[in-house]
Amino acid sequence: MANSETDRSVRQHIEHLVSEEHRLYGQNGLSEAERLRLQEVKIELDQCWDLLRQRRALREFGENPDQAHVRPPGTVESYEQ
Repeated sequence: MANSETDRSVRQHIEHLVSEEHRLYGQNGLSEAERLRLQEVKIELDQCWDLLRQRRALREFGENPDQAHVRPPGTVESYEQ
């Protein structure tokens, strides 16, 4: 049960970040602070999606999904989309 609760928490955080990302993209002329925040949101989204993928892969192969961890921005940002 805890595993699905953790996944749910990560998914909820992703939804929050996506809403913030859409709000920022919807504005005309972002301030420097808003542009920086948008970059932070994008990186955090990549980290969250990576964490969910790790958890699912560990679960699929019979491992403990709680062993997954948030990877640094330099790692997740270098992934090919």
